[in-house]
Amino acid sequence: MQAAVRWGITLVWAALIFTLSTETYAGSLSALLLRDFLDLLRVTVSPATFDTLHHLLRKSAHVTEYAIFGMLLYHCLLGSNRTVWRAKLAALSVLIAGAYSLTDEFHQIFVPGRTASLLDCGIDTMGAMLGMLLVLAWTRTFARREPVLVMTQEKPAGELLAGRTFENP
Repeated sequence: MQAAVRWGITLVWAALIFTLSTETYAGSLSALLLRDFLDLLRVTVSPATFDTLHHLLRKSAHVTEYAIFGMLLYHCLLGSNRTVWRAKLAALSVLIAGAYSLTDEFHQIFVPGRTASLLDCGIDTMGAMLGMLLVLAWTRTFARREPVLVMTQEKPAGELLAGRTFENP
């Protein structure tokens, strides 16, 4: 059941990425939102600065959406609620996210007002790599440090707990 939920969330995220690649979310919308944001802050910038900010905003969106996608894929492939580092799964997550990015850019060939870009695929893949770096940092920082109890043979519960004292809180 938990695996189905993880995959469901990941597929919804992939659909969101696909939706953001439609004509509705072309550069004109992000430019309008950026202009409104700057107006809200009462900040005036030159047209050249605005173009630079707009470009950075759009590329940052690529990195962010694929970092999240990569992390979602990683947890689906890991198949566990406990985050542990597995380099091969991280590489596979980046590979899958990069391949999805290629299909997304191919889709944009057919969308009016959008263009396909291999550079964007590279940025998307770098976003997925960033997601894996965040997973690695998380596991190195917050992973449980205590050893995991591994049982090599079955023992009655009484023998496992023998000699231990427990206090009621």
